[in-house]
Amino acid sequence: MALSKILIAIPAWNEVLSIGGVIQDIKSHRPDVDILVVNDGSTDATPQVARSAGATVANLPFNVGVGGAMRTAFLYAQRGEYECVVQVDADGQHEPAELDHLIEKLNYCDIVVGTRFHEKSTYDVKGPRRWAMLLLSRTLSRMAKTPVTDPTSGFRSAGPRAIQLFSDNYPAEYLGDTVGSLSIAIKTGLKIEETPVTMYFREHGRPSKNALWSALYLGRASLALVVQIMRRSRKISVLN
Repeated sequence: MALSKILIAIPAWNEVLSIGGVIQDIKSHRPDVDILVVNDGSTDATPQVARSAGATVANLPFNVGVGGAMRTAFLYAQRGEYECVVQVDADGQHEPAELDHLIEKLNYCDIVVGTRFHEKSTYDVKGPRRWAMLLLSRTLSRMAKTPVTDPTSGFRSAGPRAIQLFSDNYPAEYLGDTVGSLSIAIKTGLKIEETPVTMYFREHGRPSKNALWSALYLGRASLALVVQIMRRSRKISVLN
């Protein structure tokens, strides 16, 4: 059954150089969807450009991070009775043509994660950041009992059950929109699947966190998930 009411959610912080093009590309490929840009405390003209390009804009008074911005998007979606939310980056790194796969696969699951790790991908991560991502992948895959190869991907979709869950319970800390939300979804019993996606290089602006900071946080998140699983396994063993 096709989903009829779809929201594209774009968290944006100082993306004035790219946000207009991202919105236009989405509208060209999927004129049937609604687009919400959550302006995450930008100090440039991001909200004005987004509105001129045809998106609805929700303005946050200060920068809260992607998790906080997506919490706003899911609350908007729940109140607007949307059946699907697709998270898209504001920097132009995601391919609009791949929205179709993220939306269509929701007929068989609750969350679809676009994985950057597949045979045709040129995306590559090395060093401590890659090690932490592998640990996160293995941990979440074990929790979900299905492969989760790219838990930090920000190109993903959520169906009705996930929208309802995330409108009430969505982690706002760094990586909450990726690793944290997947952990909550798995523990709630939602079904997760993946689909291959393309990752382009950022043409404008800069990431909100540098590579070293991201690697350190990924390592911390990995250890927290491992401890969580160990505690759960110990509890099950005691009960048995």
